[in-house]
Amino acid sequence: MPPRKAKPKKARAPAQPAAPASEPVPPARASRRRAKKTVVILSRKRSLYSTRRLVEAIKKRGHRPLVLDTLRCSMILAKGQPRMMYRGVEIRGVDVVIPRIGASITAYGLAVVTHFDMMGVPVVNAAQSIARSRDKLRCLQYLSRAGLDIPRTVMAHDRSNVRKLVEEVGGLPLIIKLIRGTQGVGVMIAHTLSEVQTIVDTFWDLGQEIVLQEFVAESKGKDVRALVVGERVVGAMRRQAKKEGEFRSNIHRGGEGQPIQLPPAYIEAAVTAARIIGLGIAGVDMLEGNEGPRLMEINSSPGFEGLEAATRQDIAGEMIDYALAFAESRQAAERSQRRVS
Repeated sequence: MPPRKAKPKKARAPAQPAAPASEPVPPARASRRRAKKTVVILSRKRSLYSTRRLVEAIKKRGHRPLVLDTLRCSMILAKGQPRMMYRGVEIRGVDVVIPRIGASITAYGLAVVTHFDMMGVPVVNAAQSIARSRDKLRCLQYLSRAGLDIPRTVMAHDRSNVRKLVEEVGGLPLIIKLIRGTQGVGVMIAHTLSEVQTIVDTFWDLGQEIVLQEFVAESKGKDVRALVVGERVVGAMRRQAKKEGEFRSNIHRGGEGQPIQLPPAYIEAAVTAARIIGLGIAGVDMLEGNEGPRLMEINSSPGFEGLEAATRQDIAGEMIDYALAFAESRQAAERSQRRVS
């Protein structure tokens, strides 16, 4: 076997451009180490589809994924020194956080997201924005104030005035929703005034907050999910309820998704809605009304298994590219601020 010619090969490699004398060229290995970022995904389960895909996308880009179970994060507060522990080990060196906070752990999840922000770690969706999106009424209040079209919605606690509330949303049938429901859970349709009265009385007696909402008949069991990343819609699908008579089109309730090209009005509405709520990554649900898009809900931790299956697009990759760019912009802004000060 002929001897290896390592030196001639090295000699033929193109020379690196010389740096100014005042700036020594760092070794290539050290440069690569500095470029490698640690991306934290806050998720209860690493096995979830969205979490697995985000991990794959991070690795594909040469960075380090770190999946942290939100409920195992311990927050430590001291004067000017917020710290985070995970299973007894202090968390350091995090470049950016992507929260995937489930509705059942919203309160603790928001505290963890806030703590990372206090530690100076860029977080893709801030705690305040997640909180806005989780409360259906608060979210619609922001969208309505900004002039976006939403289904007529009312919230009240006056049991003696249900008939008037029904009139305010356009009459029967109407939709009744839990303020903090998710994936179609806690969403009902009522066809008679007695049904409305029974449902609202039951929820009020259980201490649950609800809203009454206009039934948009022309949507016919369909809605549109647009996934917004930054200032772009990176994928969209029309979701159709699987069973005849079922008005909920959520994929988790058996709905089927078909990829669609959104008209400009729908793209603008989705991007604007995410910006108003303050979310860098958001699933925006819209009904197709006779006069254009009608905003329904915004999800701050959108699942995208159905969307990737329908569109064949790398949604996870789009999210990671945005998170990395977001972290870079935050670091650049901090460097600029230090120079000024």
